[in-house]
Amino acid sequence: MAEYNHETGRLAPPRHIAIIMDGNGRWATKRGLPRTAGHKAGAETFRKIATYCKDIGVKYLTVYAFSTENWKRSETEVAAIMALLKKYLLEAVDTMERDHIRLHFFGDMTPIAPELRALARETDEITEHLSADDFQANVCLNYGGRDEILRAARRFAADCVAGVKKPEELEEAVFSGYLDSRGIPDPELIIRPSGEQRLSNFLLWQCAYAEFYYTDTLWPDFDEKEIDRAIAAYHARDRRFGGVK
Repeated sequence: MAEYNHETGRLAPPRHIAIIMDGNGRWATKRGLPRTAGHKAGAETFRKIATYCKDIGVKYLTVYAFSTENWKRSETEVAAIMALLKKYLLEAVDTMERDHIRLHFFGDMTPIAPELRALARETDEITEHLSADDFQANVCLNYGGRDEILRAARRFAADCVAGVKKPEELEEAVFSGYLDSRGIPDPELIIRPSGEQRLSNFLLWQCAYAEFYYTDTLWPDFDEKEIDRAIAAYHARDRRFGGVK
């Protein structure tokens, strides 16, 4: 039976929603614009959707911003994406405390420009001062699900070599503590706009029991009604987690 948030009169949202922000380039191409224009429009959509998710009671929003494979794109496109990220981070540093928004990054940050890494560290420091009950946006940057699992496995192996852990101690909960998402519950709902129906290396460990929602809407056109439709579809699913009701 669907749960309602009696304060908002809406269906209660999942605690954690994850979104693959897909379709920026196609949105721009359809309009005769450079792909960079699509990324700019997509960044504004992220701002709008994050605010809406916070307002309706979502606790965590995780978005796929830049994958480990996206470096294959043109230098112009990559530079445009990083410039948009810098703009967003500069704004976030000024507004996170005021708006009670926590910000966290998933992914291998080592190839990212030092200036952006410094801004990301600054947002981490602000997040530490905010309440754990505040809304949190997780941005996947230079992220790949397989890469995340490999990095976690290396960290656990290093702890074994150092004598901090023993191989036989490895369980799901222990391994989860080595992932980028440590301390964050797995997403209940994963949304992919743009008509594609694949994960594209996104949250491979964390998606084990997530519900998937696909829509043909391109990410820059994604709006609050799309989130509402996804949440309604989520509530229509029979979530048994391998058991029987």
